[in-house]
Order: sequence, then structure tokens, then C-alpha cells
Amino acid sequence: MGIKRDKYLNDLINRMHNGMIKVVTGIRRCGKSYLLFRIFKGYLIEQGVLESHIISIELDQRKDKKYRDPDTILDYIESRISDEEQYYILLDEVQMLGEFEEVLNSLLHIQNADIYVTGSNSKFLSKDVITEFRGRGDEIHVYPLTFKEFMQVYDGDLYHGWAQYMVYGGLPLTVTMKTEEQKILYLTKLFDETYLKDIIERHRIEKAQELEDLVHILASAIGSPTNVPKIEATFKSVIQSDISANTIRQYIEYLEDAFVINKANRYNVKGRKYIGTPVKYYFEDVGLRNAKLGFRQIEETHIMENIIYNELRSRGYSVDVGIVEKRSTDSGGKSKRTQLEIDFVANLGSRRYYIQSAFRMPTEEKRLQEKAPLVQVNDFFKKIIIVKDIVTVTRDEMGITTMSIYDFLLKENSLEL
Repeated sequence: MGIKRDKYLNDLINRMHNGMIKVVTGIRRCGKSYLLFRIFKGYLIEQGVLESHIISIELDQRKDKKYRDPDTILDYIESRISDEEQYYILLDEVQMLGEFEEVLNSLLHIQNADIYVTGSNSKFLSKDVITEFRGRGDEIHVYPLTFKEFMQVYDGDLYHGWAQYMVYGGLPLTVTMKTEEQKILYLTKLFDETYLKDIIERHRIEKAQELEDLVHILASAIGSPTNVPKIEATFKSVIQSDISANTIRQYIEYLEDAFVINKANRYNVKGRKYIGTPVKYYFEDVGLRNAKLGFRQIEETHIMENIIYNELRSRGYSVDVGIVEKRSTDSGGKSKRTQLEIDFVANLGSRRYYIQSAFRMPTEEKRLQEKAPLVQVNDFFKKIIIVKDIVTVTRDEMGITTMSIYDFLLKENSLEL
């Protein structure tokens, strides 16, 4: 079953021959290798590139283990380049290569080579490569399947597809699995034996249970404001652990670097400045989040919010949590200020959208509650409320658009409806 990842293929095509290292990052098993070694390589061959001019090395495979040595891989690549025609070098999981910065720097000096690498850790790749090569590292971040990509291969209707996606997420292999037992086992083992094991081994973590406990705390509170002191208090009161704030902060950074979680900062819309803590955390894949909780906390409201956040990120938007102040007068005539929250402020270049994830708005009171933060924003950018119910896309007298989650996720230009 072939899964099309047209957005990422186009990202690669648009960067061909740009003199930079194309760094394809993303969480393990999100489809980076499939993108590079199946989809992109297939595209090159369709364009008439000879297979002898495509040098592919999968560094996480035992057959290519010897190439983790920097001198061995350089000797091999140089031996493969035998003429002046264009060559394409594809390296998978490059963080497993010793002294990989020096190797990539050497490859950049090959005039007729176009270089593409994948990796599963941002600190080793998107940060270090871009710093090391001073603008010559070009990152393409691959996310798990969006709901639209998922539905292209899911054998079922829209509503059953949503139910599956909400529980098991968008890692490509889960779509091909026939039973719930398969999916549960796969996601559970993947989290414990791949993601957590990678972090524990890479950072030499001795107290692995504390890392696991932290993941549980974050997974239980997706979309809820939190900070390190609050998490530290939870460890002390609920888990009876004396883990330090610095260790918590470090573990969160490890989870972010491995693309397991992402952070949304709070942004004062009227003051045009970031507030700091508390922040919100979302999981890169909701299936992994659910697996870590034993599939026991399937709160559709919070998961829908996480899916909206991931969708915006996959479309290239930076995403913050918006804060606006509402001024009013109490019964005694005294002025008071109330802070209201906008779920997402999405920015891409000159575009901005204010978005509320409302799940359902069954009453007028609920509708007014969801609209309240949006009406406090007096700029001209679009304001959107996304609900679970099937509704016709409408725009009210205050300029606020309401749309279904299905319209938002499935229509390419949904933010402009």
C-alpha cells in the first residue's frame, strides 16, 4: 500500500541542487526513510537519473553498519563517483554516523553531488547542522500522517476513520494493521523500546522511571497550561519523588529534541509579546500519547485540540497560545481585567489566524464563551472556531468563521473558507 506524501516530495524537489544539505527530520517511524528511499528515489529514476548515480546508505541497518565509520563512508562514496554527471547521496539516520558534521562538510565539497540526510533527533541535526554549516543546512520536518493523508489509504468511511485516527494516530504502519491488538502492541512497544530507549541510552539516564513518569504527566495534561514547578509539585505529591526542577527541564528538552512532544508558548496578542510560563505541550502523534497511557484516557476534546495543533504545524505554521485581556466593570463600578485564552495563534509569513477548538457548541452560552476571546482581538486577521459536528461553514456578523473539524482537516484551503 503506497502512501503519497506529496507535500514533502515537493519540498525535496524544490530544494534540489541548491548547494545545501537537505536535512529530513522527524520522529522515528514517521516515514522519513520511505519518503527519501522510496518516493524521492522513485522520482529521480522517473526523471531519468541512473540508479548508479544514486548512492543510498541506511545507517540504522546492519548491512550498512560499517559505514558508520567516517573514513569508511567517505571512501565508499568517493569510489562510487566515477564521472562528471550529477550524483545524489541519500543517508538515513545520519546521527548514527561518527563525526557526521565533518563527513557532511567533506561531501559539500563534491561539486556534482546533491546531499540528502534523515535523522530523528533535532539537537544532533536541525540545530547542529544548521549551526555547523552556517546556512548550508536546509531542514524539512516530516510529521506523521495528517488526517487527509490517513484517509487516502484508510479502508472505511470518514467517521470510522476519525475514530481510528483519534485513538491510534498517524504513524504510517498503524494504517496497514488490521486489528486493534496489533496497533496497541505496536505503539506501546515502539514508545518503550524505541523512543524512550533512544533517549535513555543517548543521554545516559540512570533513573529511567522518572522519565517514564514525566511522559505520563505530560500525556495526561495535553493542552493544559503547565510549567516545571507545577510538574515538580506533581512528582512530590503524587509520585513521592524528589526529582529536581533542573532534571525535569532537561528531560523535557530530551523529549522535544526527539520530536516526541512540542511546546506552545503563551503570546499576549494586544501587547505583542511572549509571556513565558506556563506553556502547553502536545504530542507529535496522538497514538503514541494514548499508548503511553494504556489507551485509558481518550478524551476527544483534548485529542481534537492536539490534532488541530499538529495539522497547523504540518502546514508550516508556528503556533502559540493567545492571551487577551478583557476589561469590565463590576457591580460596584470598579474596573477589572480578565485574561481570556485563544487556543491557537497560527503564523506563517504575513498570514495569521486565531483559532478556537470548541468540540461542540450546543447552547448559546457555550457559543458566546468560545467567541469571547476572539471578539477582544481588534485586528483584521481571520478568526475561526472549529467544532466536531458536521456544520456548514458560516461567518457571523462579528467576522468569526465556524467550521467542522472535517472541513478543516480535509480541505487544503480550509483556513480561507
